[in-house]
Amino acid sequence: MTQDELKRRVAAEAIKYVVKDAPVGVGSGSTVNYFIEQLALVKRNLPGVVAASETSAARLRQHGIRVLELNDLDELPVYVDGADEVTEHLYMIKGGGGALTREKVVAAVARRFVCIADASKLVPVLGRFPLPVEVIPMARSYVGRELRKRGAQPALRAGYKTDNGNLILDCHGMTLLDPPRMEAELNQIAGIVSNGIFARRPADVLLLAEQAGVRMLAAKAG
Repeated sequence: MTQDELKRRVAAEAIKYVVKDAPVGVGSGSTVNYFIEQLALVKRNLPGVVAASETSAARLRQHGIRVLELNDLDELPVYVDGADEVTEHLYMIKGGGGALTREKVVAAVARRFVCIADASKLVPVLGRFPLPVEVIPMARSYVGRELRKRGAQPALRAGYKTDNGNLILDCHGMTLLDPPRMEAELNQIAGIVSNGIFARRPADVLLLAEQAGVRMLAAKAG
C-alpha cells in the first residue's frame, strides 16, 4: 500500500470523529486534503468548517463546504489535523506547511484534537524533522541567535511568508527530549509568534495508518 493510500485510509477513519450537525476544524497538509474529500461526502450534515490555513479554506470552498470564522463560534467539538512528527505521547512537530500558528489556535479551542498520520510519522523522539518557528520579520536575526544558543541550526524558509505575513525559521539539529518545556521556553523569546512543538496541547487521539489497518492511540490520562 502506497503512502497516499495510507493517508486516504486514515482520513476515512477520521470522519467517524466528526460530530453531526456541529462545526469541525481542519488543519492543512496532504493528509488533511484527503480528509477534506471525506468531509465533502457528509457536507449536508455540516454547518461549516474552520480552516487553519488559507490553502485549506480554498480547498473546502472548492468542495462546496462552508468556511466558518473561528471568532464566530463559541465552541469547536473536534479538530482534525496531520503531523510532521508525532510520538506515542501524542506530542507533535507541525508546521511543515507553514500554518503552525493558526493550527495551534484552532487546536487550543477544540475540545478534541484528532491527529491523522501514516506510520512513517511516528518517532520515539521529536527532532528529526526541522522545527518550524514563525517570527515577525524585524526579529529574524535576533531570534536566529537565540535559537542557536539552544542548539538549533535555523534556516530561513526562502521566499515564503505565512498567512499572517511572517517568516519561518526551520530549526535543524534539535533533539526534543522535553517537548513541553522547550515549547514554553521558545514562546518566551521576543519576536517568535509561535513554534511548531505541539506538546502543551497535544493530540487527544492519534489515528495511525499502517499496512495492516488504522491503529488508534489515545492520550494517557494525566
